[in-house]
Amino acid sequence: MLCLAPWLFHFSIMAQTKDVTIRVIETSDVHGCFFPYDFINNAPKKGSLARVSTYVDSLRAIYGENLLLFDNGDILQGQPTCYYCNYVKPEMENVAAKVVNYLKYDAETIGNHDIETGHAVYDKWIREVKCPMLGANIIDTATGKPYLPPYTIFEREGVRIAVIGMLTPAIPNWLQESLWSGLRFEEMTACARYWVNHVKKNEQADVIIGLFHSGREGGITTDEYEEDASLRVAKEVPGFDLILYGHDHTKHQDIITNDEGGIVVCLDPSSVALMVSDAEIKVTMKDGRVFDKQVTGQVVSVANLPIDEQFMNHFEADIDSVYNYVNRKIGVFKKAIYTRDCYFGSSAFCDFIHNLQLQITGADISFNAPLTFDEVIEAGDVKVSDMFNLYKYENQIYVMNLTGEEVRKHLEMSYDQWVNTMTSPDDHIMLLNDDAKGDQQRFGFKNLAFNFDSAAGIDYEVDVTKPDGQKVRILRMSNGQPFDEHKTYKVVLNSYRGNGGGELLTKGAGIPHDELNNRIIYRSERDQRYYLTKEIEKQGVLEPQANNNWRFVPEEWTKPALARDRRLIFGE
Repeated sequence: MLCLAPWLFHFSIMAQTKDVTIRVIETSDVHGCFFPYDFINNAPKKGSLARVSTYVDSLRAIYGENLLLFDNGDILQGQPTCYYCNYVKPEMENVAAKVVNYLKYDAETIGNHDIETGHAVYDKWIREVKCPMLGANIIDTATGKPYLPPYTIFEREGVRIAVIGMLTPAIPNWLQESLWSGLRFEEMTACARYWVNHVKKNEQADVIIGLFHSGREGGITTDEYEEDASLRVAKEVPGFDLILYGHDHTKHQDIITNDEGGIVVCLDPSSVALMVSDAEIKVTMKDGRVFDKQVTGQVVSVANLPIDEQFMNHFEADIDSVYNYVNRKIGVFKKAIYTRDCYFGSSAFCDFIHNLQLQITGADISFNAPLTFDEVIEAGDVKVSDMFNLYKYENQIYVMNLTGEEVRKHLEMSYDQWVNTMTSPDDHIMLLNDDAKGDQQRFGFKNLAFNFDSAAGIDYEVDVTKPDGQKVRILRMSNGQPFDEHKTYKVVLNSYRGNGGGELLTKGAGIPHDELNNRIIYRSERDQRYYLTKEIEKQGVLEPQANNNWRFVPEEWTKPALARDRRLIFGE
């Protein structure tokens, strides 16, 4: 008996130890890329949830219920599929809910572009989605409690996993209040700290995962919050083992040491379902308690995986409906227009939108920026699909009262982010950053390209040899009347900009954010794309031309510099 005792003791210890492996997959910022087909450009598409499905199915065959699949929001806008479900056929079950349910997502967060669709759309979508929709820092002002469940719990082989969802709190800087009426958005760090403590104490969570629709760091920063706070939360809120995030459309994989010395794996799978975040959590249980945890992770491309044909067959009727919708002819363009022209001066693409904005509203001055990096609308028939290249987002049209000085300062900030201050003719004219070439919002520019506002209705020069804040010289109104910095003008722009997006009106023009609403004298009922479509249908045949109302100077420097940077950026 004595000789057997050590063996029995060893067996007893082994019997009380168990290893559990959890695999976690995250998609984020899918933006309607459900199917491997680009409905906008009538072409095959890499990635998409049809390929994510292939990837997930291969892992489910290995991990079974120990595979957890999460989506991190911004799924309701992007491809025409979304627009069709949200606004053209709102009575149908939203395909964004159908694909989430088909793929058996375990939890989801809501993104800022989901909120932008308005309560009627996203509240319906939330009801249709069968997994928990999380939002710990989205507060119902009527109750003071979260509008959505703050977290959800999964138990796998005795391991309790808490997933806490949050949304960037910068919503009021982009979206008019009617879209998020009855809600407020808490700062993420304090909110995360509260709910981490809650799930530890009340849910006995062994593993804590953050699912945050907020970028890596930076973005809009106010006294109350940061737009992109995922790494701050990882560092300053001990307790998280894994943080899955998004919003900034950029691939990230970081290992953060928090303030208590704990290790946090942080992953961001970029956007449009080209990649997924893929993490593995290995938990050693001893006597029913967690003895050890190891988390590893990476961002994995699914761009060229085989398509899940069963997935495609399931959604065949939806695909056909959207295809028929986008292929409807609405007009004819006599010449092609290109977004790439917008960066280098007055362009037919940008000015076409400027001129329609002025025509639709009767405003004095128009602001507009390129919303896609390098798209073309070819000469010939214009279809509904082309409108998603002409105008990417579902912004409304606003008209605001701005003084002439505010107009100039708005443009000063725009061009300060857009162009370099040249000190020699050999300098770059564009503000470029090699590290941003893979960034789907910067495309190699130093700053966000969709904040490069130009103007119509005024004639002006941008002197790139002048310091920041002194580059823009407004010469006159384009109708020949004098421009007066003390006069109030009616300025047409999109709702993102009018609500403070890009901070050109606040930091640039110097208008307090809480005053912006009082400056708005017109809000369109429908989105910008709707009115542009109607105008093209009404005119029938159009020949877009550049207004040539502004230019970069001095031209002996800027013309060769523009040609050099154009070749560098676009290979021309």
